[in-house]
Amino acid sequence: MIGRLAGLLLEKNPPMVVVDVGGLGYEVDVPMSTFYNLPNAGERVALYTHLAIREDGHFLYGFLSEDERGAFRQLLKISGIGARTALSVLSGLSVAELAQAVALQEAGRLVKIPGIGKKTAERLLLELRDKLPRALGGMGGAGGASIPAAPDAGSDILNALLALGYNEREALAAMKQLPEGCNVSDGIRQALKLLSKV
Repeated sequence: MIGRLAGLLLEKNPPMVVVDVGGLGYEVDVPMSTFYNLPNAGERVALYTHLAIREDGHFLYGFLSEDERGAFRQLLKISGIGARTALSVLSGLSVAELAQAVALQEAGRLVKIPGIGKKTAERLLLELRDKLPRALGGMGGAGGASIPAAPDAGSDILNALLALGYNEREALAAMKQLPEGCNVSDGIRQALKLLSKV
């Protein structure tokens, strides 16, 4: 089991990053809460990881905090919740917000996340009760390193939104409302806020 990676952050293509560890490049899928807080490409990074081995391949998921990884693992234990949905949940809510939603049994906060319907939200709230600490210092989506604005920032933002389960129409509608010249990290964050209000 690969539990932690520390090395050079080579690429940031949301929701996937590449970390160079001793000459080996590991492709790691991360939730947006982790992505927002990553250092710039070319800088050192350490990620807590979860390795999933399936018939169609080995998949590595990375998190900046043990709280995030713990929440991800709790989500995977729930019937019908796969890694992609678990990443979407942690991209839509910080660990602290998820813990709060569970404590207050707020299904409404979960159904705003792509791929989470009313029944799934209710099952999540029931299964996660008493499994997440009530007051976690989650990473949230605040602060963090910004990625320099790039000409293809729009395509990166679009790809990230599509990977999180939004359809192209929803993603493009949100992107039209973004300020011009915003970088990938800010663009994704603002687009997710806009989409959660729909």
